[in-house]
Amino acid sequence: MATKEKIQSIRDLTPQEDISLCSSMSDEQEAVIRDVISRVADKWSLWALSELAQHGPLRFSRVLERVEGVSQKSLTATLRHLERDGLITRTVTAQVPIRVDYDATDLGRAMVLEVHPLWMWAAVNLDRFTKSRRTYDRSQERRLRAEAGVGTN
Repeated sequence: MATKEKIQSIRDLTPQEDISLCSSMSDEQEAVIRDVISRVADKWSLWALSELAQHGPLRFSRVLERVEGVSQKSLTATLRHLERDGLITRTVTAQVPIRVDYDATDLGRAMVLEVHPLWMWAAVNLDRFTKSRRTYDRSQERRLRAEAGVGTN
């Protein structure tokens, strides 16, 4: 059976080892996992982490430019959370003005590699998602019009 120390990727686990590993976790460990997954699935974290993994180290202003649409406040919070989880490093260089660089850690780069297939799956299926959304939106519009009595004789 694979031990937690030997597991480098989920691909290393057999189904029995997967069940064994998950069932042996404490509530606290499960909470940390849920927290990390939620953080990476949020609006900005994966994008910022991907930029740092691909182009880092970067100064805050460069990350802000690359993660289009993020506010300075949201990016600051995102980078703090990623640093806390060990996915990025923050390096302060004493100069005038102070220089702060961010970079992905090995753990952060590994996460990007694990998430990349999911991203590519979504990209390959983009047309299907778009079609499904249009179909759903049209059916909702028809339902709402019918409920309001609009367009009925």
